[in-house]
Amino acid sequence: MLTRTKKFITDFLFPQYCLNCQKEGNYLCEDCKAVIGISALHQKNSIGNLKNLYFAVNYQNPLIKNLIQQFKYKPFIKELAKTFSSLIIDHFKLIEKPPDISDSLLLPVPLFRKRLKWRGFNQAEEIGKELSKFLEISLITDCLIKTKETRPQIELSGKIRKENVKGVFLIKNKELIKDRKIILIDDVYTTGATMVECAKVLKESGVKEIIGIVVARG
Repeated sequence: MLTRTKKFITDFLFPQYCLNCQKEGNYLCEDCKAVIGISALHQKNSIGNLKNLYFAVNYQNPLIKNLIQQFKYKPFIKELAKTFSSLIIDHFKLIEKPPDISDSLLLPVPLFRKRLKWRGFNQAEEIGKELSKFLEISLITDCLIKTKETRPQIELSGKIRKENVKGVFLIKNKELIKDRKIILIDDVYTTGATMVECAKVLKESGVKEIIGIVVARG
């Protein structure tokens, strides 16, 4: 009851507007969402220890790119996590064979503590929170850790991206993930360097299988 009341007050004082057409109601209205082109297909992807990849939309779509930039850079619209999770959920509803999530855990791709402090939240974790409710599986946030600060991947080319994230992730609380299936969550997949490196350390720690789920693929 208290949560609903708080949401009502927040929505009344700070109404949301579609970031594309300015229609009041949500950061992405249903009309604009309808023209994005949510994928109804699943393209299999297997790189390194990442068995498969699911993505809802194309990152080259100007509207998607703008939404993600609003999410990750100032003024940091944290609430866009609900919008992005809804795109992924719609993707799952459209594809013929959604991923088998039995005995799975959700893990967000982590941020280094300095980056986390700057943004105030981990965008992958926020998306994961919403997906955890829909998929009804646990989100684990104290297992996959980023130990070093790296340059933003967006600034780098493919080969340099691999070197940029090499050896920067480690696993804590290995007993939580041993012999389990892991769903790695992130916002964007471009060259795959970050997810593949995360999958590598997860596999070395005894994980049975890793798939990736992202909002957009570059």
